[in-house]
Amino acid sequence: MANDTEIFEGLRQELRRGSLILAVLGQLRAEHYGYTLRKALADTGVEIDEGALYPMLRRLETQGLLTSEWREEEKRNKRFYQLSPLGTETLARLIVEWRALNQSLDGILGT
Repeated sequence: MANDTEIFEGLRQELRRGSLILAVLGQLRAEHYGYTLRKALADTGVEIDEGALYPMLRRLETQGLLTSEWREEEKRNKRFYQLSPLGTETLARLIVEWRALNQSLDGILGT
């Protein structure tokens, strides 16, 4: 049987999963490649490891929410990501949903 630390960690990961997608989409309103995206997120307090970020970027691109382009920078090829028009529209809708959910949770939790 799982102990309370394991239970908490599992629930924390579930809570973070959707939030990370929202954070990545929000950060990609400006173009980034993987490293600069991770750094920009970390600078705002949102840590994400490469093992989670790159599969997420590929999935979001497959869904049509991101566009990407390979370019050479600093003598290295880097893949730059940015929101697509569909991604911009989806992000706006998710922000509305996020704010409504937060408002409801604030009322439930008494914060």
